[in-house]
Amino acid sequence: MSFPPATDSAETPAARPTPSGAWRAARTAPSLAEVYRSIPVSGRTWWRKLLAFAGPGYLVAVGYMDPGNWATDLAGGSRFGYALLSVILISNLMAVLLQGLASRLGIVTGRDLAQACRDAYSRPVSLALWVLAELAIAATDLAEVIGTAIALNLLFGLPLWLGVLITAFDVLLLLTLQHRGFRLLEALVITLVATVGACFVFELALARPDWAGVARGFVPTPAIVTDPAMLYLAMGILGATVMPHNLYLHSSIVQTRKYEESASGRREAVRFAFLDSTIALSFALFINASILILAAATFHSRGNTTVAEIQDAYRLLTPLLGGGASVAFAVALLASGQNSTITGTLAGQIVMEGFLDLRLRPWVRRLITRLIAIVPAALTAIFFGERGTAQLLVLSQVILSLQLSFAVVPLVRFTADRAKMGEFVIPRWTAALAWLVALVIGALNAWLLVQTVRDWLA
Repeated sequence: MSFPPATDSAETPAARPTPSGAWRAARTAPSLAEVYRSIPVSGRTWWRKLLAFAGPGYLVAVGYMDPGNWATDLAGGSRFGYALLSVILISNLMAVLLQGLASRLGIVTGRDLAQACRDAYSRPVSLALWVLAELAIAATDLAEVIGTAIALNLLFGLPLWLGVLITAFDVLLLLTLQHRGFRLLEALVITLVATVGACFVFELALARPDWAGVARGFVPTPAIVTDPAMLYLAMGILGATVMPHNLYLHSSIVQTRKYEESASGRREAVRFAFLDSTIALSFALFINASILILAAATFHSRGNTTVAEIQDAYRLLTPLLGGGASVAFAVALLASGQNSTITGTLAGQIVMEGFLDLRLRPWVRRLITRLIAIVPAALTAIFFGERGTAQLLVLSQVILSLQLSFAVVPLVRFTADRAKMGEFVIPRWTAALAWLVALVIGALNAWLLVQTVRDWLA
C-alpha cells in the first residue's frame, strides 16, 4: 500500500495515478476544491517564499486561542497564579509537533487527514470517525457561538440569545471572503489574531504582572501532578488547547499552495509549512499565556481565586484596572470568536468532503454546521442565562477531549508508515515522541472526562 508517486506535471488530483489497496480514492477531488493549489509559491526568494507559505498556520493557531480556552486559562491563573504557565507551554509544544505531522501528510500525499482515514479504514470505522469529528466540530462551534454572544453582551448589552442568533450570519462573511480568494481570508484571520494580541499587550501593561514569577511559571513543578485541583485544571488547559478539528483543517489548507509536485518541491513545502505553523502557534502561546498571566496578576494577587467565568472576569477588570481593560478584554473575545468561526466552518467542510466524499454547496454545509451549534446555545441562553452558557462551554471542551485521540492516533500512524510516506516518513525518534504525545493526551483527557462526570454527579 502506498501513495501515488510524485510527478512534476500534476496540477490536480485527477492527474495522479490511482493507488491500490487502502488508498483507493486517489482520484477523489480534494477538499476545498475551489481554492486547491490556488496560491503560487515558486520562483521567489527565500523571504518571499516564506511569506507565500504564511497563512495556513494562523488559521490553525486560531483553534488554540478560541473562547473555549479562556475559561480554563482564567481559572488556572486566578486560582494558582503563574504555576500553570508550564502546562500551556507543554500543550503548545505538543501542538507544534502534531500540526507539523498534519501539514506533512497533506503536502506529501495530497490527501487530507479525513481522506486518508477514509482510504485506510473500513467504511464502518471511517463513518464512526466521521461522526466523532462532526461532534468535535459542533462542540468547537458551540464554544465560538457562546464566546461571540458573550462578547456582544459585554460590549453592547445584547441579550445572550440575540447574540447567539446574530452569529448565524457569520457564514455569509466567510463565503464572501472565500469567493474573493483564500489569501483575503487568511489576511482577515491574521488581522483578528493581531487584534487579540494587541488587546492583551494593553491588558498586561495595565496589570503589571510579576515577570520573575511569570518566568518561574514556565518551569514545571511537582505540585501540578501531586495537587488534585491543580492537575484537574492542568488537564482542562491541555484539553482546551490541543484541538482535533485543526488536524483535519491543516492537512487540507496547506494544499492551497501551488508547490512543485516533485520530491524537492514537497520537501521545501514541508519545511516552510512547519515554519509557518510554528510561528503562528507562538502567537497562540502568547495569547493563552497572557490570559492566565492577566488572571494571576489581577485576580490571584488580590485574593480573588475563584474567577472561572468570562463574564466574572470582565466585571472585575473595571474596578481593578479601569474601564479600558474590560473593553479590551471583550474586544479580544469578540475577535477570537469570529476567528474561530472561520476555521470551524472550514474544518466542517473538509471533514464532510473527506470522510464521505459528499459535495454540498459551501453555504449549505456551513449553515448546517452553524445551526447544530446555534440551536442548543440559543435554547440554553433563553432558559438558563449566563450560568447555563458557562456550563455549556465546559461541556463543549469535554466533547473535544473525547474526540482528540481519534484524530491524533491515525495521524501519527500514517506519517510513521514508510509505505504511505516514502522518503518523507518521520524519523523513529519523532514517531516515538508523537506516540508518547498521543498516549499522554489520551490518558489525560480520559481522566479529565472521568473527573468532570464525577463533579456533575456530585
